[in-house]
Amino acid sequence: MKQVGSNKETFSLKSRLKRLKRDSNRWSIFTLIIVLFLALPIIFIGVELFSGPGETWNHIVQHLLPEYIWNSLYLVVFCSVLVLLFGVSSAWLVSRFEFPFRKQLEWLLILPLAIPSYIVGYAYAGMFDYGGSLDLFFRAMNFDFIRIDIMNRAGLAFVLSISLFPYVYVSARAFFLNQANNLLEASKMLGVGERKTFFKLMLPLARPAIVAGLVLVLMEVLNDYGAASYYGVNTFTTGIFRSWFSLEEPETAVYLSALLIIIIFALILFEKWQVRKVKFTSSKTNNTHIQRKETKKSIQWVIFSVVFLPVLLGFVLPVGQLIYWAFITASTVFDLEFILISLQSFGIAIVSALITVFFALLLIYFSKWSALRFIKNIARIGVLGYAIPGAVIAIGIMIPTIALDKWLIDVLAQFGIDSGLIINGTLIALFYAYAVRFLAVAYNPIDSTALKVDNSIPDSSKVLGVGNLKTFFKIEFPLIKTGVFSAVILVFIDVMKELPLTLILKPYHIDTLAVKAFEYASDEMVMEASIPSLFIIFTAMIPVIFLNKLLIKK
Repeated sequence: MKQVGSNKETFSLKSRLKRLKRDSNRWSIFTLIIVLFLALPIIFIGVELFSGPGETWNHIVQHLLPEYIWNSLYLVVFCSVLVLLFGVSSAWLVSRFEFPFRKQLEWLLILPLAIPSYIVGYAYAGMFDYGGSLDLFFRAMNFDFIRIDIMNRAGLAFVLSISLFPYVYVSARAFFLNQANNLLEASKMLGVGERKTFFKLMLPLARPAIVAGLVLVLMEVLNDYGAASYYGVNTFTTGIFRSWFSLEEPETAVYLSALLIIIIFALILFEKWQVRKVKFTSSKTNNTHIQRKETKKSIQWVIFSVVFLPVLLGFVLPVGQLIYWAFITASTVFDLEFILISLQSFGIAIVSALITVFFALLLIYFSKWSALRFIKNIARIGVLGYAIPGAVIAIGIMIPTIALDKWLIDVLAQFGIDSGLIINGTLIALFYAYAVRFLAVAYNPIDSTALKVDNSIPDSSKVLGVGNLKTFFKIEFPLIKTGVFSAVILVFIDVMKELPLTLILKPYHIDTLAVKAFEYASDEMVMEASIPSLFIIFTAMIPVIFLNKLLIKK
């Protein structure tokens, strides 16, 4: 009898192991399918390269490509300098010193992230224009206004820098606040001054965090289309648009997209190399925060002025200019059509956020339920879309969807059905593009929240014979709902701000606030662009303030 019972237990154990292995393989296959689905735009761009370039490719290589490369390199270099200057100095000063309004400036320094760079560009173009705000101000003060031409590469670099420096500020500030205080104390005991301590000790230690923020800035710089187009600066992104729409050569646009992808991934590899190179510098033995230093009142006000300058340039002045324009143009812009466009924008952003978060949850938990370790690494390939410019993703989606639509039209025509475009130029393609582009934005907060859940909780449920899906809905989802909610908000805002991808893929009968603002500015109606721009800004301020709550505080 004991032998029979033992055989039953052995059989039951083997059966359970087979079932677990079968389930693990199933989750692994599902993960691979999702990753492949999200990577299709880049795959199609790679495949399309074998078709050869368009007829104007040689002309572009000889006459336009050097300009694209030079302008992009110019923006990368100058934006790097300005962003590091604004971001690192502000992060160190608010972390190390006490001065008036420090707590307020800590979160105000993040607010420029709420303003898309193309909107900042519109505001500054209006301020420096003849008859603009600065001209009127100086005339009222009886001063001669020396007009500065900002509509050039230098002006574009300035606009992008004051819009994007918070990426570096956030990462550097988080590092400085968590850096071991005993390092500063040791430096002080050795008689090393504050300036030398910063440049010789803290700055090298913070290099991985600073580089991580800087790489995000440079990816956004290379992705920018709205500001570059408005300022008349030819970059890779404007070249992609010109090749696709003006020259009607998707093959040429694909080649330019491939070059831009290579540049982007070179930046990513550079960041990984930097982190690996200085990995040994991370201190794990002391979690004491940096103690803020008291200084003279006069020095405190100097520090305040230095920290307030990027807030003034990146948020106060642009928003003030837009509010001024909004009062002038409210009666002509704010109408029923504008309300409908706003509702369309909110609806598209909400649906896109929910779809993107859904894909993020699938990737995270399908790879988690798989017993194969390499599946978890493969799952992260799906989040690389955030590193790819929106225009490139749009091109990678339009190529296969146009081919698929042609095939579907031919098939349906055999049954006497005149279908027209089914996927391309519809919300289906747009939602898919947003999911590819912003999956990382949803993936990271959910994954970080899921890692805090003790594995023993879902494991206990599985021991009791409850399946993975039921365990997730009954136990795990309630524990990670904060991360899911955060992901929905963050993706919602990114979709609201996205311009190049939306311009290419949106249906003809649908507009968004970002597209409407761009159309106004392109038609030399920059004042009318203020109201849709302000709607985007004040909507985006909610998660930006929420982002500040996530930072470590002292």
